[in-house]
Amino acid sequence: MALELARSAGEAGEVPVGAVVTHNGRVVGQGANARETSGDPTAHAELVALRQAAKSLGTWRLTGTTMYVTLEPCPMCAGGLVAARLGRLVFAAPDPKSGACGSLYNLCADPRLNHELPVERSVLADSARHLLVDWFSAKRL
Repeated sequence: MALELARSAGEAGEVPVGAVVTHNGRVVGQGANARETSGDPTAHAELVALRQAAKSLGTWRLTGTTMYVTLEPCPMCAGGLVAARLGRLVFAAPDPKSGACGSLYNLCADPRLNHELPVERSVLADSARHLLVDWFSAKRL
């Protein structure tokens, strides 16, 4: 589902990243990058999905939830995951340039913060990486 959201974002002119939040096996939030279309610098897929999940569950505390996202979250998004007390993160492609969940920083496992969450890396990484590489290659033509 996150990969499909990413494809749709790419078709809309956004960097192709998609995110889905689940709770007890059902989707409670989803999002795709929307910075260009919304003019909002914080409209990353992860934050869009977090906002929707919080609204759906009626609380900002998202313990017991899992986020699936196609690209390793940046520092802003990783901070949002920690602030939301997300239960678990699963991401596809690592981001060596701005990844904040193990690549460049590791905000989700920093004991100095008030919450830590387990992170599963590189799930369907090739599919997500190909989406990004193809999208950026087409932009450069």
